[in-house]
Amino acid sequence: MEIKKMQDGDNLTIVLTGRLDTTTAPHLEAELKSSIGGVTYLIFDFENLEYISSAGLRVILSAQKVMNRQGNMVIRNVDENVMDVFEVTGFVDILTIE
Repeated sequence: MEIKKMQDGDNLTIVLTGRLDTTTAPHLEAELKSSIGGVTYLIFDFENLEYISSAGLRVILSAQKVMNRQGNMVIRNVDENVMDVFEVTGFVDILTIE
């Protein structure tokens, strides 16, 4: 998985490419821990994210909990397969998906 970060003031956009799974989730978790401090608006761009596993969902949920305290989080450009996972797991009710 490739992680691309773009910061504009207190807005952070994270673009993910590939698969967010057991192998790659720790990389995203580490990136978030080092980048999310002081961010009030977090945007995930999932246009090129092909797959998300339970490990990936855990990292996304953790980011949502942090952002509930310090600002807002939105997920954009969700692939059909990833959206199916969000729907089956009930994450569509927890996350803001555009």
